[in-house]
Amino acid sequence: MSSVLGTYARKEISFSSGKGSYLFSENGDKYLDFVQGIATNILGHCHEHLVKTVQEQSKKLWHVSNAFIIPEQERLAKRLTDKTFADFVCFQNSGTEATEASIKIARKYFHKIGKPEKNRIITFQGSFHGRTLAALFAANNPKHTEGFGPKIDGFEQVAFADLEAIRAKINKNTAAIMIETIMGEGGIKVVPDNCIKELREICDKNDILLILDEVQSAYRTGDFFAFEKSGIIPDIVPIAKGIGGGFPLGACLVTKKVSVGMTPGSHGSTFGGNPLAMSVGNAVLDIIFKKDFMDNVKKKGKYFDKALNKIKDKYPKIIEEVRGDGLIKGIKMQVDNAKFIKKLIDNKMLTVKAEENVIRLFPPLTVLDKELDEAITKIEKACREMD
Repeated sequence: MSSVLGTYARKEISFSSGKGSYLFSENGDKYLDFVQGIATNILGHCHEHLVKTVQEQSKKLWHVSNAFIIPEQERLAKRLTDKTFADFVCFQNSGTEATEASIKIARKYFHKIGKPEKNRIITFQGSFHGRTLAALFAANNPKHTEGFGPKIDGFEQVAFADLEAIRAKINKNTAAIMIETIMGEGGIKVVPDNCIKELREICDKNDILLILDEVQSAYRTGDFFAFEKSGIIPDIVPIAKGIGGGFPLGACLVTKKVSVGMTPGSHGSTFGGNPLAMSVGNAVLDIIFKKDFMDNVKKKGKYFDKALNKIKDKYPKIIEEVRGDGLIKGIKMQVDNAKFIKKLIDNKMLTVKAEENVIRLFPPLTVLDKELDEAITKIEKACREMD
């Protein structure tokens, strides 16, 4: 009997090593891994530059309190702000912590400028913002909130991307709108660019903030952030998962405007921004900032999308829809997604499910064309076996 608390329905597979797009089980089987730690191993398993960085930094300094200046942290923050809309970065350990920080920053901003009544946040049905109590009740998925009452107040929900419902919900107490640019757990649902533009306009008109949750989508679409194609500037963006290449790392990016409430003592994290995590975060940027790297992500994403849609057209009784952008993909199934995932495992490919009967595909950004072809072959084989 395992002594690990049973919060996961774990598959009866364990792995001894990994390299790039592959995991190797303890019995020697080789699996094509399109889970990648649920979108975290953005450069695949054991990328040489990341391994070298961890080894070198671990010999110098692992952890030091945020009571002191941390050069690796300063460097990563500067690289992120130079590349993005943000003026400041608040480092955390995870996506949940990053979204929690977003909620706090939004509320504290209005308190600071003399509008403490503006403390409620509008979110969307089907969203997922993490597992802390505030994040759970922000998303308000009954599967996740059951048994964790009393309900954390301060959130309003509307249907996915329903602009009229948003306008109807806004009142004098509304502080922000928070939405995942690409809903991950909710089924890889991409928020259209025109919707993001309208959300920005709604926020500006009503003096409220726009929080775009990019915990799962940051770096994955071939743009630095998935919202960038819309051309707007958000107020707050929490990111995590892939930004650490598999090492625990989260961050909350903010504009100068909304930073005014976050003074010494207003927020903190013992481990957030530690030298080891910061070194890895910088190492990830070293790779994705290379010339043509992100353009290749877009090319691979389009190639994969075209191939998946061909399979959908060939097996319409198995696949209903292909979703996503870049190398964050979802396949909405006509058959039970858990059974399809099991079929893929039998064919030595790993994927993960989401809401709306979707399976999620997270190839590393370093995936080779032949590995995408291998995935396509395995997915088509699974369709054929279930047809």
